[in-house]
Amino acid sequence: MSQHKEVKLVTTHQLLAMKQRGEKISMLTAYDFSMAQILDGAGVDVLLVGDSASNVMAGHETTLPITLDQMIYHAQSVVRAVKRAFVVVDMPFGSYQGNSSEALRSAIRIMKESGGHGIKLEGGAEIKDSITRILTAGIPVMGHLGLTPQSIYKFGTYTVRAKEEAEAQKLLEDALLLQEIGCFALVLEKIPSSLAKQVAEKLTIPVIGIGAGPDVDGQVLVVHDMLGITKEFKPRFLRRYAELGDLMHDAVQRYIQDVKARDFPTSEEAY
Repeated sequence: MSQHKEVKLVTTHQLLAMKQRGEKISMLTAYDFSMAQILDGAGVDVLLVGDSASNVMAGHETTLPITLDQMIYHAQSVVRAVKRAFVVVDMPFGSYQGNSSEALRSAIRIMKESGGHGIKLEGGAEIKDSITRILTAGIPVMGHLGLTPQSIYKFGTYTVRAKEEAEAQKLLEDALLLQEIGCFALVLEKIPSSLAKQVAEKLTIPVIGIGAGPDVDGQVLVVHDMLGITKEFKPRFLRRYAELGDLMHDAVQRYIQDVKARDFPTSEEAY
């Protein structure tokens, strides 16, 4: 009998089943083919084509400048690499706020042109119409509450959200609303652990945290942060699993030295 095990694609249904049996969900960002291939091969459950590409790939200060076309390009690259993970694509700022027809058009473009498996939007009650409209087209939607980086200019800072009772109450109501209208999962970013735990216990859909403590159903990090490729960003919630930035720096320096010293290429490395 063949030992070759068929790779089964992760689906929204499986993510729900993981929550029900208490298995934590692993999620990382990906923006390009080579990185997505590594992450998918390692067995990560969900890949998020994050609008954080605006920061780590394009060097912008915020996530606001990235366009729908650019998000689709990143998503296409990731989808081509994936054999197992569920691929969620961020809808960029301006592609869904305030106009549900525009939101539906944007979401359909992402799904058709990238081949992604679902989309993610930031916000609660204020974008209810957009989410409902997208869901009517059969597109899986992941919600995002807490620190919503697209609203950075409203908040003015990237500090922890929902510390005050009123904001915490609104977050809880928004989370229940997102579940009720049909979101398949929810990301909670930078909120107190106790509130995140409360949300995860109240909801039947998976709740994935970033800086939201251990009592949620899964975790997500920006891959460049957890691999140590980016150096400046050091929030409390980030654990670095490697220092690839240093390794790459050293490798490039060795290459430069070898070229300058005429050590590379050798006769074995020439035709």
